[in-house]
Amino acid sequence: MSKTVLYARVSTIDQTAAHQLTQARQAGFVVDEVVTDEGVSGVSTALRERPQGRRLFDMLRAGDTLLVRWVDRLGRNYADVTDNVREFMRRGVVIKTIINGMSFDGSTRDPMQMAVRDALIGFMAAMAQAQAEAMKEAQRAGIEHAKSQDRARVYKGRKPSYTRAELQTVLEMLAANSGASDIAKVTGLTRQTVLRIRADQAGADEALRAWGM
Repeated sequence: MSKTVLYARVSTIDQTAAHQLTQARQAGFVVDEVVTDEGVSGVSTALRERPQGRRLFDMLRAGDTLLVRWVDRLGRNYADVTDNVREFMRRGVVIKTIINGMSFDGSTRDPMQMAVRDALIGFMAAMAQAQAEAMKEAQRAGIEHAKSQDRARVYKGRKPSYTRAELQTVLEMLAANSGASDIAKVTGLTRQTVLRIRADQAGADEALRAWGM
């Protein structure tokens, strides 16, 4: 009997597996099992090197569905993501994303459909890597800024109305070209907050750091 497995990579305190499961259910998915990797860096650790990432390759069978929040959960960079997606498809596993409801499987044999599917996989993997690099750059900038100032004497501004996990979701959906209204619906944030984050992504990350979030 086929099953749907949610793979949740949890790298921060706010990015809980329960939160990702709630998002999946809100998007209409029925999840049979949740596999979670905690405290694992998504930008430095390949999927096969993660404790539970290895388990996915052992447990998933043809006809099963692998559900992930976004394709960046399936690798550390462009090559890792595309290789893993294609390997799962070769095994007959269907891959679906919670954000934007994308679906990838290897059932088609039409050359044109295969070319379009593979091009889309490559495009999404490239966006995931670009977003990861942008986040790392924003974090480096925040760290350097923190080092150059005495935070106890700097006005921190208004406390952000979003958490680290919500910011991550907003950035991922922006990278997927989702609209502000759709992002607000998924995250529970106001549309104005989403627009402010979109206008200054690095500033949004720095605001969280200023408040120790």
